[in-house]
Amino acid sequence: MPSLFDPVQAGDLRLANRIVMAPLTRNRSPNAIPQDIAATYYAQRATAGLLITEATAISHQGQGYADVPGLYGTEQLDAWKRVTDAVHAKGGKIVVQLWHVGRVSHTELQPDGGKPVAPSAITARTKTVLIKDGIPTFVETSEPRALDAEELPGIVHAYAAAARNAVETAGFDGVELHGANGYLLDQFLKDGSNKRTDDYGGSIENRARLLLEATRAVVDAVGGGRTGIRLSPVTPANDVHDSDPQPLFTYVVKQLAPLGLAYIHIIEGATGGPREIEDRPFDYEALKAAYRQAGGRGAWMVNNGYDKPLADEAVKEGDDLVAFGKPFIANPDLVRRLRENAPLNAVDKATMYGGDIKGYTDYPALD
Repeated sequence: MPSLFDPVQAGDLRLANRIVMAPLTRNRSPNAIPQDIAATYYAQRATAGLLITEATAISHQGQGYADVPGLYGTEQLDAWKRVTDAVHAKGGKIVVQLWHVGRVSHTELQPDGGKPVAPSAITARTKTVLIKDGIPTFVETSEPRALDAEELPGIVHAYAAAARNAVETAGFDGVELHGANGYLLDQFLKDGSNKRTDDYGGSIENRARLLLEATRAVVDAVGGGRTGIRLSPVTPANDVHDSDPQPLFTYVVKQLAPLGLAYIHIIEGATGGPREIEDRPFDYEALKAAYRQAGGRGAWMVNNGYDKPLADEAVKEGDDLVAFGKPFIANPDLVRRLRENAPLNAVDKATMYGGDIKGYTDYPALD
């Protein structure tokens, strides 16, 4: 039986263990540029088998929160190169999460103060973050506009360009498309947010079209073995839902299977909440089986509320990778602590979003 600490292959990525640092938004990148402390932060956590960066905007339009990083400018890419160099110097592997937030944004964050974009002009009942008087402040999202079909190829191109820049210029080992948590690709997938009547709305095949086009474009840009994707079948995050998620996500993973992806990253249950949602049942084992039966060979990564015993059980039952989120914020040496069954530092919730080194690079490691 494999253990959590055994190496594993994920596409082109040979990982030293099966512990993954999940993407964690920290709002410490003014002007969408990662600061020097980001290199320290990620390098401190490089003992993870794989680091997935905080979600990173593929374009200015794709930004939805203040002080989150981007991949569309020279300064951004140069800053990320310092991060990847620091991680590689510690022997780690790091991929960047490609992000377009869609409607989960605010006019203050959009180019020329424009409306956020979405599959349909339905405002998300959720909040985003602006900086007010130097303080991260939660505000209601702005009313979006529906994307014209003619705009969608440009968004697909932005995903591919960001992926190519990430690997070829910024030095990342790969990329992960953010297709989860109620952001743009997830908004198109789910019928609660997608009311289109063109080729990108209505049927499962149509609603999945943008996600699949973006994924294929990224694979063409950097190779399937360097590409992962994150999916969240039933999370209510950012006001998304689907009336029948099992056949929707079964179709998606069957279409992803031939692309030779490095991994599929599945959020089980509600992001940051319960692993099972009473009114949104979902069979994750059946989803994994559908992917394998369709020829999918990428690593299967599970996420949401995992501790050491639950992670051990997941690996024994055939999951290849386990992603840990908040524990990595407060425990830069989480891999060692899990291996030694050592106590974990608690997260300082007051310093999670915005700020400087406090609550970012100053959490203590074991002696």
